[in-house]
Amino acid sequence: MVTLGEFVRWLEEQIPLSYQEDYDNSGLQVGDPSAVISSVLLTVDVTPEVIEEAVSSGCNLVLSHHPLIFRPLKHIVYGSNSEVCVAAALKNGVAVYSAHTSFDNSAGGVSHILAEKLGLQKIRVLEPLRGRLFKLVTFVPESHAVKVRDALFSAGAGHIGNYDRCSFNVHGDGTFCAGDGAEPFAGSVGAEHTEPEVRIEVIVPLHLKGGCVRAMLAAHPYEEVAWDLIPLDNEYHGPGAGAIGALPQPLAGAALLKVLKELTGLPVIRYSGDPARTVSSVAVCGGAGSALINAAARAGADAFITGDIKYHAFTEAPAGLLVADIGHYESEKFSLETLFNLIQKKFPNFALRFSGITTNPINYYGYDKTD
Repeated sequence: MVTLGEFVRWLEEQIPLSYQEDYDNSGLQVGDPSAVISSVLLTVDVTPEVIEEAVSSGCNLVLSHHPLIFRPLKHIVYGSNSEVCVAAALKNGVAVYSAHTSFDNSAGGVSHILAEKLGLQKIRVLEPLRGRLFKLVTFVPESHAVKVRDALFSAGAGHIGNYDRCSFNVHGDGTFCAGDGAEPFAGSVGAEHTEPEVRIEVIVPLHLKGGCVRAMLAAHPYEEVAWDLIPLDNEYHGPGAGAIGALPQPLAGAALLKVLKELTGLPVIRYSGDPARTVSSVAVCGGAGSALINAAARAGADAFITGDIKYHAFTEAPAGLLVADIGHYESEKFSLETLFNLIQKKFPNFALRFSGITTNPINYYGYDKTD
């Protein structure tokens, strides 16, 4: 049996909540962490119909991309879809978890998945995250430096790009005088002592900070451990917004637009730029990613693909960049497949299903949906 709390802890190890944007509300929306779960319904959006589908199909967890509670709810009076969904979920014992920008910014997340669907190669993050790294510094007697380093590495510290077990070490002398009631590792109570020590520095990501500190304290021999945790503004390579890669073969812009039309099933693709230009490098961002248009141009992209592009964003796009709007829903719907596979691999006995309800609120009048 797996409780909702256990499932959430596992999921957030794969998709850390610390990756979400400041404006977002990713995470557990509704549910009892002690409740046992065994069936999951995957959907882009949570609607009353989706909750009803979960109840009728026996799914006790709805895993969505977009948050059920995006803005704070001041009351539950059945006045909005969110209120109706929360009330129905609580009444029927259905939990709701939303991944959203935590998954958007994860390595291999929403934008990476879209890039793979387009067949892009050498995919990398378009705009790496910042403000999610710390430098953990501690001072260890030389006899225990290896033990403490190993504990930190095992807890996830010391990863920099494609390298792991990274640390910086400086040898020096630590001094202290143990007071009454102390049980010093070295030296005697009431006597000043000098101990050969190693200053160990490692990089720690935000979502592993607590675990790394606990591991360091558990491995450290001192009764009172000296340590510092310093926030960094370095780029965190791996997670981030958007993705960029290369097409297997250069295409005319018009040919790329045709590929997008077939991939998404849209009757039309909104775009700006010259469709006759050759496209080799393509940047993408699932969801509403027009804020990354200039980042795509700086990265050398010939085309940028996202959803929800406004008129002025099209107007102000750099010259020579083909900009395509494939819709918010359409740019994110493929991510459910990855979540499905991730859960199935870890919990093979779970009953998993994709929602049969199309939650996309946007339609195209005058076009046959089967075209």
